[in-house]
Amino acid sequence: MLNTASNAPVDDKRTLERALGHQIRLFRRERDLSVADLGTAAGISPGMISKMENGQISPSLSSINAVAKALNVPITVLFSAFEESRDCSFVRRGQGVVIERRGTKAGHLYELLGAGLRGEIVVEPYLITLENDAESYTGFRHAGTEFIYMLTGEVVYRHDKHDYTLQPGDSLLFDSAASHGPAKLIKTPMTYLSIIVYPRG
Repeated sequence: MLNTASNAPVDDKRTLERALGHQIRLFRRERDLSVADLGTAAGISPGMISKMENGQISPSLSSINAVAKALNVPITVLFSAFEESRDCSFVRRGQGVVIERRGTKAGHLYELLGAGLRGEIVVEPYLITLENDAESYTGFRHAGTEFIYMLTGEVVYRHDKHDYTLQPGDSLLFDSAASHGPAKLIKTPMTYLSIIVYPRG
């Protein structure tokens, strides 16, 4: 498996063997069977069943079929966890959803660049444009973490009690529970990418 430069843990849980083993264990426990019980019903040793459940081996189709029959489920059901779709959000240039966030001031345009992904973490990527008539505002506060990447223009961005001058290529990562926002608009119009991450509530 190819790794990126990210320090995020590699998601190796989605290998076919692990996904298959997860499903076998799930159905075995639902039927209140021990490893030995399932092994006896399928004609496979308990040790082999244990290795299958832990994703330690690549079982033959005949073994998988025997386990499926012992669990009284279609063989395809045992592969359903591996086949589960992964979300992806694709937005063409200029087709993001323009929204009004709480606290939005005149001249602040928010274009949501992606949405709808499932999971325990919500990620909201915005392209923010501050037009020539935009007003400064430092009262934004919300849960999570926010990342800002400056694209065009220049702004003094305030987080809590600290000011940061952002020019194209500059970035800022901060706890968004503290008050924050553009304190001084030096060069407008300006655009920056804002990515907000928070637990799904």
